[in-house]
Amino acid sequence: MGADPGLLLNLKPRESVFTWHLETQAQNASAMSVILPYTSRDPVPGGCSLGSNLTIDPNLYLEYNLYEATIRFAPASVGYARGAAPPSCEVTGKGSRWQLQYDVYQYFLPEGDLSEKVLFASLQKMAEVQKMEANGVKLFSLGAQDKTTVTVSSIRGQGVIYNVIVKDPELNTSAAYTLVHTYGCSFTAKLDNCHTLRRNSTRVFFVVVGLLGLFVCFFGHRYLKTEFFFIGFIILGFLSFILLMRTSSLDYDIVLSLTAVLGYVGGGLMVACWWCFGSIIFSMLFVGLVLGFLLSSIVITPVGNIETFQDDSVFWLSLTSLSLLVPLLFFSCPRALNITACGFIGSYAVVLAMHTFVFTSLAYITFNVLKRALDDDYKSAYTNVPFQMNDYIMLSVWVILLVSGMVFQFAREKDQPIFPPHPYQTWKLKQERRKTNVLDPSHHIPPIKDRLRNKLVAFKQLFVKPQPIGEQTPLLL
Repeated sequence: MGADPGLLLNLKPRESVFTWHLETQAQNASAMSVILPYTSRDPVPGGCSLGSNLTIDPNLYLEYNLYEATIRFAPASVGYARGAAPPSCEVTGKGSRWQLQYDVYQYFLPEGDLSEKVLFASLQKMAEVQKMEANGVKLFSLGAQDKTTVTVSSIRGQGVIYNVIVKDPELNTSAAYTLVHTYGCSFTAKLDNCHTLRRNSTRVFFVVVGLLGLFVCFFGHRYLKTEFFFIGFIILGFLSFILLMRTSSLDYDIVLSLTAVLGYVGGGLMVACWWCFGSIIFSMLFVGLVLGFLLSSIVITPVGNIETFQDDSVFWLSLTSLSLLVPLLFFSCPRALNITACGFIGSYAVVLAMHTFVFTSLAYITFNVLKRALDDDYKSAYTNVPFQMNDYIMLSVWVILLVSGMVFQFAREKDQPIFPPHPYQTWKLKQERRKTNVLDPSHHIPPIKDRLRNKLVAFKQLFVKPQPIGEQTPLLL
């Protein structure tokens, strides 16, 4: 029957023993069975199954992809005594299935743990009603009129267990469906299975970005060209990745390579604009937008499950408005904006780099926004991620890098000009000074054309055979 199968059997009036046999095609298989007794007052999970081969289907059915996981189950019926005929699922009113309620629960396994032992121990925590309420997190409460289908975000490589409690408010009774679990990945795939999720290409990409972000976190304001390259790389790289994933069917590694190339182009354009025009307002607008995007993603993450934000126009308008608000608030103090952006963006890049080696939910601050941009159906998914020991450690690392980087740069730059002078104007002034100032040693440097000619002549001399020294005419005796 597949993973996490469940059966609900009715005992006859004088029956007290049931015998089940388990058969598997694998030679070595581990299994765990949970037996839950129910009384005639308890609701029957899956008792009104219409689209299943089972008369009573207490199973949860889960499907997942890169972005979301969908859980569906059959409606329940009210309880009935042994030997009695099952109540009709078409009857409405009091005492029918339309008085039942459904609570959907979620339980995260320890981050990065794929062991069978941990899985079996966790399954026991979500099999019974009382344990489920004590250990799980309630995601949804559905009425009898609602569709028995829910969608949640999918996290690849993160173990999670789902189960449903059906409640009868009139009799104050409840029953549990058969739980279902997933890791959002395959254990048998030859490529990208649960043990090899983090590709080397992804690790190389984010490690390089993380190292550059670490430099920007502590020295970004002093070395503006490096910072602006980093900002331009992020902007054009992020947009190009979304465009390539939505409009092409290229392999992931090719898309990531093209993203890196286009990001490099974006970084070069950002540096070229600063070098040629030297506009602080123009440059700080892009820096503020990236900082605003990160801050707005942090703000919108906990409220993203509100029904209002499931509307794409509301979600993207809110995200854009919050992103634009940051550069507007810091308009009068560009140096504070720049150093704050260096601290936040640079330190978060380090967190993303570490996520490729150690799972952390902090990466989903921006990953959830990216998933919503890539998948039109992701807006209906309930986004929830675990926050466990790894996340507390990574949050501490993020805060330490953020605070230390900002304090270091503010202390270092307090006696310096707000921004360095215009690079192009500085270059022109140096050129003029070299032409007019005879005392400047650089004034006596030959033009570049003459220097290249001299280098070429010196290079040719390397291949000229030296003439012997001394008398070459033979003596006549």
